[in-house]
Amino acid sequence: MSENLSLIQHPCALCFKPTSMWCSRCQNAWYCSPEHLNSDWARHRRECVPVAPTQQQYGIIATPPPAQTQLITVSAILFAPEEEKPRTITLNCQPPQTPSQGICPTPLVQDYFVGGQANSVVLTQGLNGEPLRFPLHLFYSPVSLSTGAPINRAIYRITSGAAPKAWCGAVVVLKFNGSRRQGYSDAGTNDLPALSAYFLAYK
Repeated sequence: MSENLSLIQHPCALCFKPTSMWCSRCQNAWYCSPEHLNSDWARHRRECVPVAPTQQQYGIIATPPPAQTQLITVSAILFAPEEEKPRTITLNCQPPQTPSQGICPTPLVQDYFVGGQANSVVLTQGLNGEPLRFPLHLFYSPVSLSTGAPINRAIYRITSGAAPKAWCGAVVVLKFNGSRRQGYSDAGTNDLPALSAYFLAYK
């Protein structure tokens, strides 16, 4: 009986090729390979309800999904208070727990700020008030000034000391991948002129 059941074929949820392998988490979706389960995981995870493991596997090879959602990695700009120049860093972002249109990943910036807390502002205009095609997302510490954090030397330098407000503490800048702000793309040195104009105009 078990030998016959092991030959039952179902269409792969991704390519429809006949297969006898299933998602071991829900045991309700069929895949011809672990790679196809991984490729379809962003969609399938929304319907993948875990079931209690059964003793009757009938020789079917289960293909477990990834244990956790992979972090998204992007390039960001770090204005460290003790450094003379801003630099590009690699920053992880946590994808939304329930993927849906319009929800942006959460940047994991807490390690750069006192107490792990940061406020943010979205910069939508660049030089001369021109709208930015890719808005910039700035994270800063709301308590840096009150805690006696040093003046940010990197910001002081790119503004030639002419900013009306002395920025203190770290600033981390990410770049949205479009005006709808549903994700991030890599930020870099091309974004510094718009940032400099913002720091000079901020009061």
